[in-house]
Amino acid sequence: MFVRRPLFLALAVLTLAACSDSDNTLTNDPPPPPEPEPEPAPFAELYEQGVDRYLGLYTPMTSETEGDVVNHAFGAGDGPRCLTGGEYTMATRDQGSAELMIFLEGGGACWSDLCSATETAAPGIPPFGILNPGTPGNPVASWNTAYLPYCDGSIFSGDIDIDLDDDGMTDRYQRGLKNLSAALDVVANSFPSPERILLTGNSAGGFGTDYALPLVRKLFPDTPIELVNDSGVGISRPGLIDQFVEEWNAAAFIPASCDDCIGEDGHLTDYHKWQLGEDDNLRLGFMSTRQDTVIADVFVGIGGEAFEAALIPEMEELEAAYPERFRSFIANGNSHTFIQAQFDLAVQGTSVKEWIGLMLDGSADWVSLID
Repeated sequence: MFVRRPLFLALAVLTLAACSDSDNTLTNDPPPPPEPEPEPAPFAELYEQGVDRYLGLYTPMTSETEGDVVNHAFGAGDGPRCLTGGEYTMATRDQGSAELMIFLEGGGACWSDLCSATETAAPGIPPFGILNPGTPGNPVASWNTAYLPYCDGSIFSGDIDIDLDDDGMTDRYQRGLKNLSAALDVVANSFPSPERILLTGNSAGGFGTDYALPLVRKLFPDTPIELVNDSGVGISRPGLIDQFVEEWNAAAFIPASCDDCIGEDGHLTDYHKWQLGEDDNLRLGFMSTRQDTVIADVFVGIGGEAFEAALIPEMEELEAAYPERFRSFIANGNSHTFIQAQFDLAVQGTSVKEWIGLMLDGSADWVSLID
């Protein structure tokens, strides 16, 4: 017993020393700092609300090549459909580019007060303006292109089938969210790694860029997005956007935390501020005429003068909030849309296509212009 005791005591001392070295409370070393909380992903709130619920669910029934375009058709069923039940199609053109344009087409709107909307999705890519690689001076002539027709009357946001006469049969398929999600899945599969994206559209497709943005960002989380909204800039009247959201079952697109995203005046200016605040890899360019008659008179119903009185200060407010990432292009008159129909129209000596080109070049000469 006597000869073993020193070995026992030595082991005890070593054990205590080891415990002391591993326990910060027995030394003067401060505890390690806590790990920082990760930054939330852009538009995480919308994903929690289910805006991305149809991504990955639908694939085309057919994908057929015609010239340099591939037409992707989705067939019938519970997935993508046009307003009166027709087949939804979209198209892609691969030019081997590292850059990608996603274009959302226009074509009216359909709700309980007015139904005036395109009801079919034609195959192909229209050869007009920014969509035509042969257009002289087209800044995206060599880019890959995804063309999303519009045919459900809900500005790409709806998720509802409507039986107008209570006969148990669907009369309106307002499946804009399914159409949009399915088409963007095709885009991501066709062009998985673009270095940059131009997300653009005209009229209803201009409005649709707002709704496409969080889905595009979900599919391309790190890609810079340049968004050009042609003639869907969010000037409205009290209650109209709320009515759209309710009738089209589109509430997932409006963040619940943003009480003023739809203003009391009906405008979407604070919604656009929220988008810019969510995503610092995003720039916006908005385009309109002063008194766009299609929006001001036909669909919003406030008249050209009231539209103009709201348009200019709302665009100025957006630029003041995000002076490095927002610009506007406002032409005189009351015509509607530019990037297909009036690509050469100029404001203060700069044409539509030149202004978009300056944006894409990151030029200091990309400034807001107003006639």
